[in-house]
Amino acid sequence: MLYYFGFVFTLFSGISLAASPVKFLQDTVDLEPVEIRAEQLQKYAYGQWVRTLDKAQLAQMSGMSLGEALQQNTGLFVRQYGPGMLASVSMRGTSAGHNALFWNGLPVNSPSLGQADYSIFSLSGFDQVSVHYGSSGALYGTDAIGGAIHLSNSPSFEKGHETTINTRLGSFGRWDQELSHRYGGDAFSFKTRVYRNFAANRFPYRDWASAGTPERVQDHAEVTQTGWAQDLAVKLNPEQSIEASFWLNEINREIQPLLGSPERDQQLDWNIRGVVDYYRRGEKASWNMKAGLVRDFMKFNQEENQTLLALLGAEVDWEHSAKWQSRTGIRLTHIDGKLASYRQEEQRLELYQATNYKPLPQLGFSLQVRQLIHDGERVPFTPGLGASWGFFENQNHEWELTANLSRSFKVPTLNDRYWVPSGNPDLLPEQSWSREAGLNHSLSHSGIHIKNRLAYFHMAVDQWIIWLPKGTIWTPENVRKVVNQGLEYFFESEWERGNWKWGLDLEYAFTRPVIQYDEQVQNIGKRLPYVPEHKVQLQLDAGNGPLSLFIRGQQTGERYVTTDNRSSLPAFTLWGAGVHYDFKFSTWLMGNMGLDAHNIFDQAYQILRLRPMPGRNFQFNINLVI
Repeated sequence: MLYYFGFVFTLFSGISLAASPVKFLQDTVDLEPVEIRAEQLQKYAYGQWVRTLDKAQLAQMSGMSLGEALQQNTGLFVRQYGPGMLASVSMRGTSAGHNALFWNGLPVNSPSLGQADYSIFSLSGFDQVSVHYGSSGALYGTDAIGGAIHLSNSPSFEKGHETTINTRLGSFGRWDQELSHRYGGDAFSFKTRVYRNFAANRFPYRDWASAGTPERVQDHAEVTQTGWAQDLAVKLNPEQSIEASFWLNEINREIQPLLGSPERDQQLDWNIRGVVDYYRRGEKASWNMKAGLVRDFMKFNQEENQTLLALLGAEVDWEHSAKWQSRTGIRLTHIDGKLASYRQEEQRLELYQATNYKPLPQLGFSLQVRQLIHDGERVPFTPGLGASWGFFENQNHEWELTANLSRSFKVPTLNDRYWVPSGNPDLLPEQSWSREAGLNHSLSHSGIHIKNRLAYFHMAVDQWIIWLPKGTIWTPENVRKVVNQGLEYFFESEWERGNWKWGLDLEYAFTRPVIQYDEQVQNIGKRLPYVPEHKVQLQLDAGNGPLSLFIRGQQTGERYVTTDNRSSLPAFTLWGAGVHYDFKFSTWLMGNMGLDAHNIFDQAYQILRLRPMPGRNFQFNINLVI
């Protein structure tokens, strides 16, 4: 299998590259069109790249969590503590807290932990996922050192009524259900979704922590999730509109224990998120005013923690001319944390500005700046500069060079500063300088369409916060410096042969983060733990009328378990396949059904040490649209 990956990569790396890999062969159930919001994210990000999983792709993965979707459909490395357990994303070798997550423009990383649990974000709560690769603190603020992920909802006017019923049955006691109804009129639209996802997770595994590695059945990893998501939009007139989204989510989990551990932990997460946007769109200027609220409650065994984030923001986007564009904004954030060992509030005021200049139609520059005032103290000024040059174009080919230089930062978390008795209120923000260069190429000839992107990045993260023992107490300090560099390659193609449509996508990431300074001398020069040096993702699609099939493979390289690199987990390769069929019984009843197989070679593997993952498993889904 490894040789096959290498052969495909070598073959296609010499052909051409991609600007936005999007799956071509999806089920053909009619779905309302949505605004591609990645275009707005990309607008002031010359030299960087934003890719999108749109509504059609997400519809095929109903019932999954955001972590599962990113693991199976992108080249990102998702650190999973087990199926349905805590999941975090590593982008370009950074830690879980170095990636910003937004829902409709609201930051939803936990203020106390500084990261997001991607397993609690059901795909039922949003229409689109956009991944911004690379340092982007000037655009998005704190946490976006490695990149940012955006979840968004879009209104659908003038589409009438539609009801969708989805159900998904899977191995090891999985049963997911979703009911949604939407209406789109001339000036009003809404969508209501309710869902329940259940997984018993009673899967067999080899117990490597016991003598003889006996086979056991996981008996403490049950997950139950329920939620309600509501979207509303009103057109006040052709230039003005109000959009609102509300999301209530609850997930109750038996925490899968480490191999050999007798622990039986239980965790309850309860999340409420709401956002209201006012838009005014003019010929030269567009205004947006935003108000949002995020409340997270977590009960781990008997210990309770809750945080509240309230946000007010406004920005204006100017189209000065064909050559000049600018965006100016202000954002005020209030955070209130009531944790098991402390209670603390903080205020954040952010001012930001982004400007585009296009002296030529094929040449563009973007400059972004941001200043954060954190509890009355200025966080280091954050600039970003990018460029894009389309240096060749003819009937069949397009070539583009991109470059970017940017600074990002991460504000210390509430736990870092205030946890009793070991918090350190004098911590400095983590900072990074990042640069990258990319080459994009697209080819369209004789019914074959190919897009590619090859990018090199170099990143240095300073003032990295780690917790160190001080006598009998562990406390956080700014002591680590990490330099990370790597390559990213994205390939996308489609073609037709007879009645069949074909598509092939390939992603490859080479990532090498090296510790340049650490309190522990033996760690210097070593790679960060749990960052695979190589990650490959491959998917082949085929479609003929209502029938579509896919084969998917991914290889994750060796991961070191400790910072001294003395122990590691072996590389693993997973394969999956699926078949889907669209049907239409009448003008008012249609849908699709599908059968997917995961880990079809029954690979025994661990993403994180002593946390087994399921073997071969199957999932059947049926979606009805009325």
